[in-house]
Amino acid sequence: MPIEYEPIGTFHTDATDIPRHWSVSDITGRIIINEIYAKGLKDIQPGQKIIVLFHFHKSSEFDPNKLVQTPPHRHQAMGVFSICSPYRPNSIGLSVLEVIDIDKNVISVRRADMIDGTPILDIKPHIEDKHDCPSYRDA
Repeated sequence: MPIEYEPIGTFHTDATDIPRHWSVSDITGRIIINEIYAKGLKDIQPGQKIIVLFHFHKSSEFDPNKLVQTPPHRHQAMGVFSICSPYRPNSIGLSVLEVIDIDKNVISVRRADMIDGTPILDIKPHIEDKHDCPSYRDA
């Protein structure tokens, strides 16, 4: 069963030395959302954290020999599903970013670990507990 996605936007940054994970990044950039999805940014606020799903568009086609890899900061081989390698069976990345500002269809963010031109697949709210969940109802 083929699964196809269309990007909802693109990430842009002037940075060239990109950390391998958002948790160790201070890189800033802009997510430019396609105009047809701009209304969906309603209620995203500066200071909020968002989860950004993206496509590792520069990764080579996955090779089953990469199911076990040695990350650059480790001295042991680890399974691909236990690490944050961009070489994955499905080239999907996830980052938790801090919203700096939002202007129409442009979200300025901090803590990025994506390179310039990265296709954005989806944005979700970062939920830390049930009270942050938009659908939560206190009984």
